[in-house]
Amino acid sequence: MLRYVRRRLAMLLGIVFVISVGSFYLIHLLPGDPAAVILGTGDTPANRALLYRQLGLNRPLVDQYFIWLGHILHGNFGISFISQTSVWSTIRAALPIDLELIVLSQILAFAIAIPLAMRSARKPDGILDRILGAGSFTLLSIPPFIVIVLLVLIVSIKLGVSNTGPSSYVSLGSDWVVNLESLSLPALTLAIGSFVIYYRVLRSDLIATLQEEFITVARSKGLTRRRIMWIHAFRPSSVALLGTAGVNIGGLLASGFVVEYLLAIPGLGYTLIAAINNSDYLLVQGIVLVVSVGVVVINFLFDFVVNLVDPRISRE
Repeated sequence: MLRYVRRRLAMLLGIVFVISVGSFYLIHLLPGDPAAVILGTGDTPANRALLYRQLGLNRPLVDQYFIWLGHILHGNFGISFISQTSVWSTIRAALPIDLELIVLSQILAFAIAIPLAMRSARKPDGILDRILGAGSFTLLSIPPFIVIVLLVLIVSIKLGVSNTGPSSYVSLGSDWVVNLESLSLPALTLAIGSFVIYYRVLRSDLIATLQEEFITVARSKGLTRRRIMWIHAFRPSSVALLGTAGVNIGGLLASGFVVEYLLAIPGLGYTLIAAINNSDYLLVQGIVLVVSVGVVVINFLFDFVVNLVDPRISRE
């Protein structure tokens, strides 16, 4: 177990290092010159040379990277060229919104997918299984930005439900009830895509597990179907589900960014798109780094949980 964790941690550090290199060089791949954005109308060769010396942009790229990495390790992501505020303070203000949105969507997705997958696995190819299968394929084919537009049209405009439309976000600290209302549609949008994936993965594994000999033994003992499903079949069938969830949550960030932008929710997605439009290179760099590292860490944590559920993985 410890050997498995050490190996995973070493891999995690290696991936984070590669991500840091990519995030740093991202600013040099973007079109335009940061000095031109900062100086604006005062962009002259003399002013540009002075600014390059002040920002250290006249040094070799390798030196710039290690200076930047040292600042990052001390929590200094730099100062935004546009807003003249700390990049980290901007990210710290937006990050809780994305975390809350992901948590809400995953609670909804698991709460719906697990019981429906269990019902379908009891009678494969039954009426319910066929209906859920067709419905899941249909939902999987609809992009999140279409789903959120349809939900806003139906819930916010047609039904007139308050605090669910664009620009209606209220922070959790201000009013938690209105906060949940304002995040209900985006959370439901992300939950739909996750539900389809979790339902299909768990259903397939449950059907296979219910054919195992230990399930036959449990049935011969007279155990109820509910007890067999939850106590004996669910745990061995949840390994692939947890692994899929780790990968899916990373992908949710991309979908969440689009949903946030469409509803003007001031999370990382909305902030990132605004920073790109404003050529705020340091803010773009900081958000890309934080999101990329977050995805890697989430996958590491889910790998660890999967190992706890099925310890045989660490011995392979």
